[in-house]
Amino acid sequence: MRSEGLIVVGVDGSGSAQAALEYALEEAVRWSARVKAVTAFHTLDYWPVAYGMAAGMVVPPTTAELTDDAERTARQAVTEAITRLGPAAQAVPVQLRVVSGNPGAILVDEAADADLLVVGHRGRGGIASACLGSVGLHCVLHATCPVVVVRNAAVAAEQAATAGTARA
Repeated sequence: MRSEGLIVVGVDGSGSAQAALEYALEEAVRWSARVKAVTAFHTLDYWPVAYGMAAGMVVPPTTAELTDDAERTARQAVTEAITRLGPAAQAVPVQLRVVSGNPGAILVDEAADADLLVVGHRGRGGIASACLGSVGLHCVLHATCPVVVVRNAAVAAEQAATAGTARA
């Protein structure tokens, strides 16, 4: 291990990210490592206004509101994962990091000194499910540590069933 045993995991509230978080915690138990759960989000630096729509538009959330929501989502994900995995996972030190910006770039930066970067896979069905999402692909291509892409078992089962139906 390159550091004190650090696993970085991307957390965004999706089922795939939850599976990635659980994988990261399980690995941390095996390695006696710590976990850094990173949530990255794009801010609304601009609000597109089409001609004639400005009067009826809703005010977009502030960066502070987006940060609070992202932190709440990440804390809930960590709590659910630790509860599901049991006592061994409760002993894993977990640090939350919520950052605004490009998620792929932020995850790669946060994992610069990590032993492992874990991200979720976003299956979309059909041909797209064979490809990584843009964040996962960015991490695989640019991270300086090993990267694990975790599929959500429910999504994988649904895609397998859909593929079987399509062939019949």
